Amino acid sequence: MNKQDVIAFFDMLAPTWDVGMVHNDRIIGTILANANVRGGVSVLDVACGTGVLIPDYFKAGAEHVTAIDFSSEMIKTARPKFTGEINSGRLELVCADVEDYCPGNRFDCILVYNAFPHFPDGDRLIAHLSSLLVPGGTLSVAHGMSRDAINAHHSGSAKDISVGLMSETGLAEIFAKYLKVTAVISNAEMYQVAGVFT
Repeated sequence: MNKQDVIAFFDMLAPTWDVGMVHNDRIIGTILANANVRGGVSVLDVACGTGVLIPDYFKAGAEHVTAIDFSSEMIKTARPKFTGEINSGRLELVCADVEDYCPGNRFDCILVYNAFPHFPDGDRLIAHLSSLLVPGGTLSVAHGMSRDAINAHHSGSAKDISVGLMSETGLAEIFAKYLKVTAVISNAEMYQVAGVFT
């Protein structure tokens, strides 16, 4: 998988990304609870796209959100939707490759939502993101649909810019190298692995 191809793919889709977006509040609520998003936390939203989860982070009480994506068009599409949050200093939108991202601060919560199969080396990603957590911080990889549905979805036009979503137990084994695993879920509605940096 070529990273520039992935960027080009999402740049192309950005203008229409929000059309027909399915948002299940109950599933999102479960994902954010397992990711320990709560009042006062700082969040790193990895591969944020057009900012689908940003309102949910703030609704859950997040104090600050850093949303990062390497697609400049996704960030460009997100920016006008959140001018109030940006101007207040509660939200920072960053166009960068998260695998090279080394901020001066650490985060309470890091989420990779609906994006994990677009990272070719899951172990490398989890290792890097774990290093960006504060002690006691939570990292979560989640999808708002089943593993089978994700893999079927990515077998179409996205097949050249994604890898198969590994089993939840396989991902939990990677998490366990760096974190204390706190959630392992794979069912007909969602997929999530979460862990705490100790």
